[in-house]
Amino acid sequence: MYNSRKKPLEETPVEMTAIWSCTSETCNCWMRDNFALDAEPTCPQCQSEMVRGEKSLAVIVNSSFTHNKEG
Repeated sequence: MYNSRKKPLEETPVEMTAIWSCTSETCNCWMRDNFALDAEPTCPQCQSEMVRGEKSLAVIVNSSFTHNKEG
């Protein structure tokens, strides 16, 4: 017999996270601060200046490299 009941989804933890947002009106790019390679990054899509802000995002850990931002 087939059990068609779906398991309940666990809620993803969310917290206020530091981000960088593009300043260009025509670009909606943003990135998490802990994934930025520079202390003050430029937009990877349009090369405009980016500004620091906060956004409510799912919690993830960047373990791909040690953070040694130059700046």
